[in-house]
Amino acid sequence: MKLMVIGSGGREHALVWKLAQSPRARQIWCAPGNAGIALEDNPMGVPVACVPILADDLTQLLAFAVENEPDLVIVGPDNPLSLGIVDLFEAHKIRIWGPNQKAALFESSKVFSQAFMERHRVPTARAGTFDNPQLASVFAAELQGRCAVKADGLALGKGVLICHNPTEAEAAINEILIRQAFGAAGAKIVIQELLEGPEISLHALCDGKTAKLFPTAQDHKRALEGDQGLNTGGMGTYSPTPFLNEAELQKMGDQILDPWLQGCAQEGIDFKGILYPGVMLTAAGPKVLEFNARFGDPETQVYLMRLENDLIDLLEASVDGKLGQSELRWSPQAAVCVVMASGGYPNSYAKGQPITGLDQAAALPNVKVFHAGTTVKNGTLVTNGGRVLGVTALGATLAEAQATAYRAVDLIHFKGAHVRRDIAAKALVC
Repeated sequence: MKLMVIGSGGREHALVWKLAQSPRARQIWCAPGNAGIALEDNPMGVPVACVPILADDLTQLLAFAVENEPDLVIVGPDNPLSLGIVDLFEAHKIRIWGPNQKAALFESSKVFSQAFMERHRVPTARAGTFDNPQLASVFAAELQGRCAVKADGLALGKGVLICHNPTEAEAAINEILIRQAFGAAGAKIVIQELLEGPEISLHALCDGKTAKLFPTAQDHKRALEGDQGLNTGGMGTYSPTPFLNEAELQKMGDQILDPWLQGCAQEGIDFKGILYPGVMLTAAGPKVLEFNARFGDPETQVYLMRLENDLIDLLEASVDGKLGQSELRWSPQAAVCVVMASGGYPNSYAKGQPITGLDQAAALPNVKVFHAGTTVKNGTLVTNGGRVLGVTALGATLAEAQATAYRAVDLIHFKGAHVRRDIAAKALVC
Protein backbone atom coordinates (compact mmCIF):
# COMPACT_ATOMS: atom_id res chain seq x y z
CA MET A 1 0.00 0.00 0.00
CA LYS A 2 0.97 3.61 -0.53
CA LEU A 3 0.32 5.68 2.60
CA MET A 4 0.23 9.42 3.22
CA VAL A 5 0.44 10.77 6.79
CA ILE A 6 -0.42 14.39 7.50
CA GLY A 7 1.34 16.25 10.31
CA SER A 8 4.78 17.02 11.71
CA GLY A 9 4.87 16.24 15.43
CA GLY A 10 5.73 13.42 17.79
CA ARG A 11 2.31 11.87 17.21
CA GLU A 12 2.95 11.72 13.48
CA HIS A 13 6.44 10.29 13.97
CA ALA A 14 4.93 7.52 16.10
CA LEU A 15 2.25 6.85 13.48
CA VAL A 16 4.80 6.71 10.66
CA TRP A 17 7.12 4.48 12.73
CA LYS A 18 4.31 2.00 13.44
CA LEU A 19 2.91 2.05 9.90
CA ALA A 20 6.40 1.50 8.48
CA GLN A 21 6.67 -1.80 10.39
CA SER A 22 3.86 -3.29 8.31
CA PRO A 23 4.83 -5.52 5.40
CA ARG A 24 1.92 -3.86 3.59
CA ALA A 25 3.61 -0.43 3.66
CA ARG A 26 5.20 -0.11 0.21
CA GLN A 27 5.57 3.68 0.21
CA ILE A 28 4.99 6.30 2.92
CA TRP A 29 4.85 10.06 2.50
CA CYS A 30 4.51 12.48 5.42
CA ALA A 31 3.46 16.10 4.94
CA PRO A 32 5.32 18.02 6.17
CA GLY A 33 7.07 15.54 8.49
CA ASN A 34 10.19 16.30 10.53
CA ALA A 35 13.84 15.30 10.75
CA GLY A 36 13.13 12.11 12.67
CA ILE A 37 10.35 10.98 10.36
CA ALA A 38 12.74 11.35 7.42
CA LEU A 39 14.99 8.68 9.01
CA GLU A 40 12.31 5.97 9.03
CA ASP A 41 11.96 3.30 6.35
CA ASN A 42 9.72 0.31 5.62
CA PRO A 43 10.67 -3.40 5.92
CA MET A 44 12.04 -3.31 2.35
CA GLY A 45 14.34 -0.42 3.21
CA VAL A 46 12.35 2.22 1.30
CA PRO A 47 12.74 5.53 3.17
CA VAL A 48 9.78 7.66 4.25
CA ALA A 49 9.54 10.77 2.08
CA CYS A 50 8.80 14.08 3.81
CA VAL A 51 6.78 16.41 1.61
CA PRO A 52 7.09 20.19 2.30
CA ILE A 53 3.34 20.90 2.52
CA LEU A 54 1.87 22.26 5.76
CA ALA A 55 -0.82 20.19 7.47
CA ASP A 56 -3.47 22.91 7.04
CA ASP A 57 -2.71 23.61 3.35
CA LEU A 58 -5.64 21.54 2.13
CA THR A 59 -5.36 22.68 -1.48
CA GLN A 60 -1.75 21.54 -1.87
CA LEU A 61 -2.31 18.35 0.12
CA LEU A 62 -5.18 17.44 -2.19
CA ALA A 63 -3.11 18.19 -5.29
CA PHE A 64 -0.32 15.93 -4.02
CA ALA A 65 -2.76 13.13 -3.23
CA VAL A 66 -4.46 13.39 -6.63
CA GLU A 67 -1.08 13.16 -8.35
CA ASN A 68 0.42 10.36 -6.22
CA GLU A 69 -2.72 8.31 -5.49
CA PRO A 70 -2.10 7.04 -1.94
CA ASP A 71 -4.23 4.03 -0.97
CA LEU A 72 -4.88 5.55 2.45
CA VAL A 73 -4.35 9.01 3.94
CA ILE A 74 -3.94 9.23 7.74
CA VAL A 75 -4.61 12.59 9.42
CA GLY A 76 -2.67 13.28 12.62
CA PRO A 77 -3.44 16.81 13.95
CA ASP A 78 -6.73 18.48 14.82
CA ASN A 79 -6.58 21.55 12.58
CA PRO A 80 -6.94 19.88 9.15
CA LEU A 81 -9.78 17.77 10.56
CA SER A 82 -11.62 20.87 11.74
CA LEU A 83 -11.06 22.47 8.32
CA GLY A 84 -12.79 19.53 6.62
CA ILE A 85 -9.92 17.65 5.00
CA VAL A 86 -11.78 14.34 5.26
CA ASP A 87 -14.84 15.72 3.47
CA LEU A 88 -12.63 17.27 0.78
CA PHE A 89 -10.62 14.13 0.09
CA GLU A 90 -13.69 11.88 0.14
CA ALA A 91 -15.35 14.18 -2.41
CA HIS A 92 -12.36 13.42 -4.67
CA LYS A 93 -12.64 9.65 -4.01
CA ILE A 94 -9.43 9.57 -1.95
CA ARG A 95 -9.53 7.08 0.93
CA ILE A 96 -8.78 8.90 4.17
CA TRP A 97 -8.80 8.04 7.88
CA GLY A 98 -10.09 10.54 10.43
CA PRO A 99 -13.41 12.11 11.45
CA ASN A 100 -15.21 14.35 8.97
CA GLN A 101 -15.80 18.02 9.73
CA LYS A 102 -19.10 17.44 11.54
CA ALA A 103 -17.58 14.70 13.71
CA ALA A 104 -14.47 16.80 14.36
CA LEU A 105 -16.71 19.33 16.17
CA PHE A 106 -16.22 17.21 19.29
CA GLU A 107 -12.78 18.78 19.50
CA SER A 108 -13.02 21.95 17.47
CA SER A 109 -15.90 23.28 19.61
CA LYS A 110 -15.96 22.73 23.36
CA VAL A 111 -19.35 24.44 23.37
CA PHE A 112 -20.72 21.81 20.98
CA SER A 113 -19.21 18.87 22.86
CA GLN A 114 -20.37 20.10 26.27
CA ALA A 115 -23.93 20.54 24.98
CA PHE A 116 -23.78 17.10 23.30
CA MET A 117 -22.72 15.45 26.56
CA GLU A 118 -25.54 17.13 28.43
CA ARG A 119 -28.10 16.18 25.76
CA HIS A 120 -27.09 12.53 25.76
CA ARG A 121 -26.23 12.10 29.43
CA VAL A 122 -22.56 11.43 28.96
CA PRO A 123 -21.17 11.92 32.50
CA THR A 124 -19.48 15.32 32.65
CA ALA A 125 -18.85 18.29 34.90
CA ARG A 126 -21.36 21.01 35.75
CA ALA A 127 -20.71 23.71 33.18
CA GLY A 128 -21.92 26.87 31.48
CA THR A 129 -21.24 28.41 28.06
CA PHE A 130 -20.68 32.14 27.68
CA ASP A 131 -19.71 34.92 25.30
CA ASN A 132 -20.56 37.64 27.85
CA PRO A 133 -17.85 38.31 30.48
CA GLN A 134 -20.32 39.55 33.10
CA LEU A 135 -22.51 36.45 32.89
CA ALA A 136 -19.42 34.26 32.88
CA SER A 137 -18.23 35.94 36.07
CA VAL A 138 -21.56 35.31 37.79
CA PHE A 139 -21.37 31.58 36.99
CA ALA A 140 -17.73 31.37 38.08
CA ALA A 141 -18.69 33.03 41.37
CA GLU A 142 -21.34 30.34 41.90
CA LEU A 143 -18.46 27.84 41.74
CA GLN A 144 -16.44 29.92 44.26
CA GLY A 145 -13.95 30.46 41.47
CA ARG A 146 -12.94 26.78 41.46
CA CYS A 147 -13.31 26.11 37.76
CA ALA A 148 -11.68 25.44 34.41
CA VAL A 149 -12.14 28.24 31.88
CA LYS A 150 -11.85 26.88 28.34
CA ALA A 151 -11.67 28.58 24.97
CA ASP A 152 -14.30 27.12 22.65
CA GLY A 153 -12.03 26.49 19.66
CA LEU A 154 -8.65 24.95 18.96
CA ALA A 155 -5.74 26.50 20.86
CA LEU A 156 -2.83 24.05 20.49
CA GLY A 157 -3.74 22.30 23.74
CA LYS A 158 -3.22 25.49 25.75
CA GLY A 159 -6.73 27.02 25.80
CA VAL A 160 -7.63 25.81 29.29
CA LEU A 161 -7.00 27.95 32.37
CA ILE A 162 -7.35 26.25 35.77
CA CYS A 163 -8.66 28.50 38.56
CA HIS A 164 -8.81 27.94 42.32
CA ASN A 165 -10.40 31.18 43.53
CA PRO A 166 -12.57 34.07 42.26
CA THR A 167 -9.56 36.26 41.45
CA GLU A 168 -8.02 33.62 39.21
CA ALA A 169 -11.39 32.92 37.55
CA GLU A 170 -11.96 36.60 36.81
CA ALA A 171 -8.47 36.89 35.34
CA ALA A 172 -9.03 33.82 33.14
CA ILE A 173 -12.34 35.13 31.81
CA ASN A 174 -10.74 38.47 31.00
CA GLU A 175 -7.74 36.77 29.40
CA ILE A 176 -9.89 34.81 26.94
CA LEU A 177 -13.03 36.88 26.34
CA ILE A 178 -11.70 40.43 26.70
CA ARG A 179 -7.97 40.30 25.95
CA GLN A 180 -8.65 37.60 23.31
CA ALA A 181 -5.46 35.70 24.18
CA PHE A 182 -6.57 32.82 21.94
CA GLY A 183 -8.06 34.93 19.15
CA ALA A 184 -11.21 33.65 17.47
CA ALA A 185 -10.91 30.35 19.37
CA GLY A 186 -11.91 32.27 22.50
CA ALA A 187 -14.98 34.06 21.14
CA LYS A 188 -16.96 31.76 23.45
CA ILE A 189 -15.88 29.95 26.57
CA VAL A 190 -16.98 26.94 28.58
CA ILE A 191 -16.64 27.18 32.35
CA GLN A 192 -16.60 23.82 34.13
CA GLU A 193 -16.61 23.10 37.84
CA LEU A 194 -13.18 22.00 39.01
CA LEU A 195 -13.35 18.27 39.57
CA GLU A 196 -11.07 16.33 41.90
CA GLY A 197 -9.44 12.95 41.34
CA PRO A 198 -6.90 11.31 39.03
CA GLU A 199 -7.20 12.42 35.40
CA ILE A 200 -6.65 9.83 32.68
CA SER A 201 -6.63 9.80 28.90
CA LEU A 202 -8.97 7.35 27.21
CA HIS A 203 -8.72 6.49 23.54
CA ALA A 204 -11.20 4.55 21.44
CA LEU A 205 -10.89 3.59 17.78
CA CYS A 206 -14.25 4.10 16.08
CA ASP A 207 -15.84 3.09 12.77
CA GLY A 208 -19.18 4.90 13.02
CA LYS A 209 -20.90 2.00 14.80
CA THR A 210 -18.31 0.37 17.05
CA ALA A 211 -15.77 1.79 19.49
CA LYS A 212 -12.75 -0.26 20.56
CA LEU A 213 -11.29 0.97 23.85
CA PHE A 214 -7.53 1.36 24.34
CA PRO A 215 -5.79 0.77 27.69
CA THR A 216 -5.50 3.75 30.01
CA ALA A 217 -2.78 6.39 29.85
CA GLN A 218 -2.08 9.47 31.92
CA ASP A 219 -0.78 12.70 30.42
CA HIS A 220 1.12 15.44 32.27
CA LYS A 221 -0.17 18.75 30.91
CA ARG A 222 1.48 21.30 33.21
CA ALA A 223 4.92 22.58 32.31
CA LEU A 224 6.49 22.07 35.74
CA GLU A 225 6.89 19.19 38.16
CA GLY A 226 4.14 18.59 40.67
CA ASP A 227 1.59 19.72 38.05
CA GLN A 228 2.58 23.35 38.43
CA GLY A 229 2.99 26.03 35.78
CA LEU A 230 1.18 26.66 32.51
CA ASN A 231 -0.78 24.15 30.47
CA THR A 232 1.16 22.65 27.58
CA GLY A 233 0.48 20.23 24.76
CA GLY A 234 1.79 17.52 27.10
CA MET A 235 5.11 17.01 28.89
CA GLY A 236 4.99 13.23 29.09
CA THR A 237 2.74 10.24 29.58
CA TYR A 238 2.67 6.59 30.55
CA SER A 239 0.50 3.52 30.01
CA PRO A 240 -1.13 1.66 31.64
CA THR A 241 -2.26 3.54 34.75
CA PRO A 242 -2.86 1.78 38.10
CA PHE A 243 -6.09 3.61 38.81
CA LEU A 244 -8.44 1.14 37.07
CA ASN A 245 -8.41 -2.61 36.62
CA GLU A 246 -9.65 -4.16 33.38
CA ALA A 247 -13.24 -4.61 34.62
CA GLU A 248 -13.39 -1.01 35.88
CA LEU A 249 -11.99 0.26 32.58
CA GLN A 250 -14.63 -1.61 30.59
CA LYS A 251 -17.39 -0.34 32.89
CA MET A 252 -16.19 3.24 32.48
CA GLY A 253 -15.94 2.75 28.72
CA ASP A 254 -19.56 1.61 28.65
CA GLN A 255 -20.68 4.58 30.77
CA ILE A 256 -19.05 7.03 28.37
CA LEU A 257 -19.00 5.39 24.95
CA ASP A 258 -22.48 3.82 24.93
CA PRO A 259 -24.42 7.11 25.33
CA TRP A 260 -21.88 8.84 23.06
CA LEU A 261 -22.42 6.30 20.25
CA GLN A 262 -26.20 6.51 20.70
CA GLY A 263 -26.03 10.30 20.56
CA CYS A 264 -23.96 10.18 17.38
CA ALA A 265 -26.51 7.88 15.76
CA GLN A 266 -29.40 10.16 16.76
CA GLU A 267 -27.66 13.28 15.44
CA GLY A 268 -26.34 11.76 12.21
CA ILE A 269 -22.67 11.99 13.20
CA ASP A 270 -20.59 9.34 11.42
CA PHE A 271 -17.44 9.27 13.55
CA LYS A 272 -14.59 7.28 12.00
CA GLY A 273 -11.28 7.84 13.70
CA ILE A 274 -10.00 8.17 17.28
CA LEU A 275 -12.16 9.57 20.05
CA TYR A 276 -9.96 10.75 22.90
CA PRO A 277 -11.87 11.79 26.04
CA GLY A 278 -10.02 13.30 28.96
CA VAL A 279 -11.65 11.76 32.04
CA MET A 280 -11.54 12.68 35.73
CA LEU A 281 -12.04 9.77 38.13
CA THR A 282 -14.11 11.55 40.79
CA ALA A 283 -15.63 10.13 43.97
CA ALA A 284 -19.00 10.31 42.17
CA GLY A 285 -17.71 8.30 39.20
CA PRO A 286 -15.90 9.10 35.94
CA LYS A 287 -16.66 12.43 34.29
CA VAL A 288 -15.56 13.58 30.83
CA LEU A 289 -13.68 16.87 30.88
CA GLU A 290 -13.52 17.25 27.10
CA PHE A 291 -13.32 15.31 23.86
CA ASN A 292 -10.54 15.23 21.30
CA ALA A 293 -11.07 13.85 17.81
CA ARG A 294 -7.55 12.54 17.11
CA PHE A 295 -4.74 10.65 18.78
CA GLY A 296 -3.26 12.39 21.80
CA ASP A 297 0.31 13.58 21.77
CA PRO A 298 2.31 12.18 23.60
CA GLU A 299 -0.20 9.37 24.31
CA THR A 300 0.28 8.04 20.76
CA GLN A 301 3.93 7.36 21.51
CA VAL A 302 3.24 5.02 24.45
CA TYR A 303 0.20 3.39 22.84
CA LEU A 304 1.97 2.50 19.61
CA MET A 305 4.98 1.15 21.51
CA ARG A 306 2.54 -1.28 23.19
CA LEU A 307 0.23 -2.05 20.25
CA GLU A 308 0.82 -5.49 18.73
CA ASN A 309 -1.62 -5.23 15.80
CA ASP A 310 -0.67 -4.10 12.31
CA LEU A 311 -1.83 -0.46 12.45
CA ILE A 312 -2.78 -0.43 8.77
CA ASP A 313 -5.28 -3.25 9.38
CA LEU A 314 -6.93 -1.34 12.23
CA LEU A 315 -7.15 1.97 10.36
CA GLU A 316 -8.68 0.24 7.34
CA ALA A 317 -11.25 -1.47 9.57
CA SER A 318 -12.11 1.95 11.01
CA VAL A 319 -12.59 3.47 7.55
CA ASP A 320 -14.55 0.47 6.24
CA GLY A 321 -16.90 0.09 9.22
CA LYS A 322 -15.47 -3.35 10.10
CA LEU A 323 -13.97 -2.76 13.52
CA GLY A 324 -16.36 -5.27 15.04
CA GLN A 325 -14.25 -7.98 13.36
CA SER A 326 -10.99 -6.73 14.92
CA GLU A 327 -9.44 -7.49 18.29
CA LEU A 328 -6.89 -5.05 19.65
CA ARG A 329 -3.78 -6.73 21.08
CA TRP A 330 -1.50 -5.00 23.59
CA SER A 331 1.90 -5.81 25.04
CA PRO A 332 1.77 -6.45 28.80
CA GLN A 333 4.80 -4.18 29.13
CA ALA A 334 4.49 -0.62 30.42
CA ALA A 335 5.56 2.42 28.39
CA VAL A 336 6.74 5.86 29.49
CA CYS A 337 7.27 8.91 27.27
CA VAL A 338 9.25 11.90 28.58
CA VAL A 339 9.05 15.09 26.52
CA MET A 340 12.19 17.16 26.11
CA ALA A 341 11.06 20.73 25.48
CA SER A 342 12.76 24.00 24.58
CA GLY A 343 13.53 26.31 27.49
CA GLY A 344 10.67 28.79 27.94
CA TYR A 345 7.98 26.52 26.46
CA PRO A 346 4.97 27.00 26.38
CA ASN A 347 5.85 30.69 26.18
CA SER A 348 8.57 32.04 23.89
CA TYR A 349 11.60 29.85 23.22
CA ALA A 350 14.65 29.73 20.98
CA LYS A 351 14.94 27.52 17.89
CA GLY A 352 17.99 26.21 16.09
CA GLN A 353 19.77 24.65 19.09
CA PRO A 354 22.00 21.70 18.05
CA ILE A 355 20.91 18.32 19.46
CA THR A 356 23.46 15.67 20.48
CA GLY A 357 23.34 12.19 22.01
CA LEU A 358 20.46 10.76 19.98
CA ASP A 359 22.47 7.79 18.70
CA GLN A 360 23.53 6.86 22.24
CA ALA A 361 19.96 7.09 23.51
CA ALA A 362 18.60 5.06 20.60
CA ALA A 363 21.17 2.34 21.31
CA LEU A 364 19.56 1.58 24.69
CA PRO A 365 17.29 -1.49 24.63
CA ASN A 366 13.54 -0.81 24.46
CA VAL A 367 13.98 2.90 23.69
CA LYS A 368 12.56 4.89 20.80
CA VAL A 369 13.11 8.64 20.49
CA PHE A 370 10.26 10.28 18.61
CA HIS A 371 10.93 13.68 17.04
CA ALA A 372 8.40 16.50 17.44
CA GLY A 373 10.08 19.86 16.84
CA THR A 374 13.30 19.09 14.93
CA THR A 375 14.84 20.01 11.61
CA VAL A 376 18.20 19.82 9.86
CA LYS A 377 20.12 23.07 9.36
CA ASN A 378 23.45 23.08 7.52
CA GLY A 379 23.73 19.34 8.06
CA THR A 380 23.10 19.57 11.83
CA LEU A 381 20.01 18.34 13.67
CA VAL A 382 18.54 21.29 15.59
CA THR A 383 15.47 22.20 17.63
CA ASN A 384 12.52 23.62 15.73
CA GLY A 385 9.62 23.77 18.18
CA GLY A 386 8.43 23.92 21.77
CA ARG A 387 8.23 20.19 22.31
CA VAL A 388 11.36 18.81 20.68
CA LEU A 389 11.57 15.06 21.44
CA GLY A 390 9.44 12.34 23.02
CA VAL A 391 11.86 9.89 24.64
CA THR A 392 9.88 6.67 25.00
CA ALA A 393 10.75 3.38 26.68
CA LEU A 394 9.18 0.00 27.37
CA GLY A 395 9.73 -1.99 30.55
CA ALA A 396 8.48 -5.11 32.28
CA THR A 397 7.22 -2.76 35.01
CA LEU A 398 6.31 0.91 35.02
CA ALA A 399 9.30 1.66 37.25
CA GLU A 400 11.62 -0.06 34.78
CA ALA A 401 10.13 1.84 31.82
CA GLN A 402 10.46 5.12 33.71
CA ALA A 403 14.09 4.48 34.66
CA THR A 404 14.98 3.53 31.08
CA ALA A 405 13.27 6.61 29.64
CA TYR A 406 15.18 8.96 31.96
CA ARG A 407 18.43 7.10 31.29
CA ALA A 408 17.90 7.90 27.61
CA VAL A 409 16.92 11.51 28.36
CA ASP A 410 20.17 12.03 30.23
CA LEU A 411 22.17 11.08 27.12
CA ILE A 412 20.52 13.75 24.95
CA HIS A 413 21.56 17.39 25.09
CA PHE A 414 20.55 20.73 23.61
CA LYS A 415 20.84 24.21 25.07
CA GLY A 416 17.97 25.09 27.41
CA ALA A 417 16.38 21.63 27.36
CA HIS A 418 13.47 21.41 29.80
CA VAL A 419 12.25 18.08 31.18
CA ARG A 420 9.77 17.15 33.90
CA ARG A 421 11.38 14.59 36.22
CA ASP A 422 8.13 13.24 37.64
CA ILE A 423 6.50 11.52 34.65
CA ALA A 424 4.63 8.44 35.98
CA ALA A 425 5.52 9.33 39.58
CA LYS A 426 1.84 9.38 40.64
CA ALA A 427 1.44 5.79 39.54
CA LEU A 428 4.51 4.61 41.42
CA VAL A 429 3.28 5.91 44.79
CA CYS A 430 -0.16 4.27 44.52
